[in-house]
Amino acid sequence: MKTSIRSWLLSVCLAGATPAFAVDYNTAATLVYFDSAGNETLDPAEPQNNSSFSHETLLALYDTLIRMDQAGVPGPGLAESWTRNADLTELTLKLRKGVKFHDGTPFDSQSVKHNFDRMAALGRRASGSVVETFNLIQSVEYIGDDTVKLKLKSANGQIEYWLGGNSGMMLGPAGTKGEAFGGTITAIGTGPYKLKKFEANVITSMVRSDDYWGGTAGRPAGFDHHYVPDGRARLNALRSGQANIVTLDPRAIPEAKGAGLTVHVIDKNAFWDIYPNLKKGPLGDVRIRRAIMHAIDREALGDALTNGSGKATQQVWSPKSPFYVKDIENRYPFDQKKARALMAEAGFKDGFELSLLLLNTSEYRLLAEALQANLGEVGIRLKFDVVDVSQFPLFFKQPPRGDILLARYGGRSDPVQSVYELVGTGGSYTPGGSASPRTDDLLNQARGMAATDPRRLGVMHDLAREVSEMVGTMPVISRANVYAAKAGCILDLQAYLPSGDDRFNDVKIAAGCK
Repeated sequence: MKTSIRSWLLSVCLAGATPAFAVDYNTAATLVYFDSAGNETLDPAEPQNNSSFSHETLLALYDTLIRMDQAGVPGPGLAESWTRNADLTELTLKLRKGVKFHDGTPFDSQSVKHNFDRMAALGRRASGSVVETFNLIQSVEYIGDDTVKLKLKSANGQIEYWLGGNSGMMLGPAGTKGEAFGGTITAIGTGPYKLKKFEANVITSMVRSDDYWGGTAGRPAGFDHHYVPDGRARLNALRSGQANIVTLDPRAIPEAKGAGLTVHVIDKNAFWDIYPNLKKGPLGDVRIRRAIMHAIDREALGDALTNGSGKATQQVWSPKSPFYVKDIENRYPFDQKKARALMAEAGFKDGFELSLLLLNTSEYRLLAEALQANLGEVGIRLKFDVVDVSQFPLFFKQPPRGDILLARYGGRSDPVQSVYELVGTGGSYTPGGSASPRTDDLLNQARGMAATDPRRLGVMHDLAREVSEMVGTMPVISRANVYAAKAGCILDLQAYLPSGDDRFNDVKIAAGCK
């Protein structure tokens, strides 16, 4: 099973890869990326950064203890190696020697202790994935300068994946002194780029770290990440030379190609999802959630809005994934008559109103307006509560805002964590709790198994069926990452499957391009 999962991950990853040609690189240029999302802070523990909305910046600034490869397989990072005990209750990390933070401070077991103590002390202020990680850790032993042992409260087969994400991002102690959190930290990492300038939700400007322990071959002199929510403005910036790569709204694919630009469609295990707050009004009734599933014409939405880059889906896994369950894919066919019947059965024959927390990018608004039309046809009146994309945590902060949230979900390299965040009690996107006790029971079973345990696949299939039956979350259409760039100028852009965003650390600019 380990081989089949890895094969799937690699097939998806390589499908989106940019060919590596024998060309020279412009290492004096700056990679200027206009994105549809920004960073409110550069703190990996802050809830806004749990979403993978703008992981490109975090991945560039901070290395993780365990490095996920492009396909989502754990490998050496700041920890050169790790071992587990037989019952999966201990993880021992052997740290890489000779690494320094951007301010010159050595990376060692004491800096790991500083990071772990800080994230554990944040409690519920931290993101869901960070809370989940540090709730699991019973104690940490620091065995010399280069060895750390984690003792866990219960068996867990996934923690190395978690330490390959936000929970394993190491910050320099000087940047996180005292109560520093969110916007009050100083972003000092060990990554391939170091911070030059940060303006919240505007720009993250970075310069190449020439002392990077992993080498600098071919890397641009800088990486500037700009937050530009309007798709037209991003495309115009590329055409005028302000940017050399942009996130492209899928509806603009024909225009970009017609202008002679290169369009990169990066397939991901990502999808557009409707997150319901199960404590809000009619959403607590599974019949209403099933009615919403039946009311959405996914095929039409995919055709109209994505130019072939997105497909209808009713589950959280790609058809190429070993966790995909074929028999639930059409559990809720487009059937507005069935939707109205379920609503009447639940006591809402005259319909009802829902508040949708809408993130203010052009791509989000187009999909939200299409959903508004679909649901309106069965009497569900969507009211938009428009906020900046950085404010999506309002949906699950107390008191939660909005009945539903429409957002892309990029998944995690660990399938158990992916499903937990979406539907588990205490998950990042479940302010109203889980849809059923059995959902949590199955999640707990899967957590106690190693990723290589062949029994885990069956548990994950049962979990997928339970989530579908109880409509713990509402997938709509799959979502690829779509970029546009000047022809022949952006090289080595590949899918990064552990996140909804892609890792730009090794993206290069061809010689002769700016």
